[in-house]
Amino acid sequence: MLISLRRDSTVLEFLTQKFADSTNNYLSWIIISVVFSIVFAVFLSFYVPTVPQKVSEIKLSGYELNNFGFTFLTVGSFYFVKNILTYIFFAGTGSIKKWQLFYFTASKFYFCFSLVVMILCIVNSFYTVDQLQMSSYCFIGFSLIFLFKLLYYLFHNNGILPEAWYYKFLYICTLQIIPVLVLWKVLFF
Repeated sequence: MLISLRRDSTVLEFLTQKFADSTNNYLSWIIISVVFSIVFAVFLSFYVPTVPQKVSEIKLSGYELNNFGFTFLTVGSFYFVKNILTYIFFAGTGSIKKWQLFYFTASKFYFCFSLVVMILCIVNSFYTVDQLQMSSYCFIGFSLIFLFKLLYYLFHNNGILPEAWYYKFLYICTLQIIPVLVLWKVLFF
C-alpha cells in the first residue's frame, strides 16, 4: 500500500505526513480498515469461546461458520456500521469538512494498532503462551490503547472532532464506548 498509494513512502513518512501533503487518503483508509478488521478478527478468534447456537444453525451450501468466520463477520460488520454512523455524525453536526481529516488521522492510528495486533497474532500462533494470562494482558493493553485513542481524538492538534464539547461527549459515548461494549457482548457472552 505504501509503495503504490503513497508514492514509495516509508512507514515513518506515512505516519508523519501532513493532511495537506497527502494523497489517496480514502483508499488508504479503506485498505487499512479492511486489514485491521481481518487481523483483529484473527486475534480475537483465539479467544472467542464458541460460536453461538443460532449462528451455527445457519448453513450456506452445507458450510457453517467457525470461530474465525463468526469473529470476522462480527468485527467487519461492526466497523462497517460504525464508520457509516461516524460519517452520519459528522454530517449531522455540520462538521463534514472535518470528516476527511478524521479518517486521515484514524487511518494512521489503526495502521499502528494493526502492526501491534499482527505481532500478537504471531506470538499466539507460534509461541507457547498461557491463554488465560495472555487474555488478561491483552485486555489491559487494549483498554489502555482504547483510552489513548479517545485522548488522541479529543486533543489532536488539528481538532478532528466537532468544536462543541457536547458533540465530543456524544461522539465518545455513542460511537466509541457503546459499540465496543456491544462487540464484547456479541463475541464473549
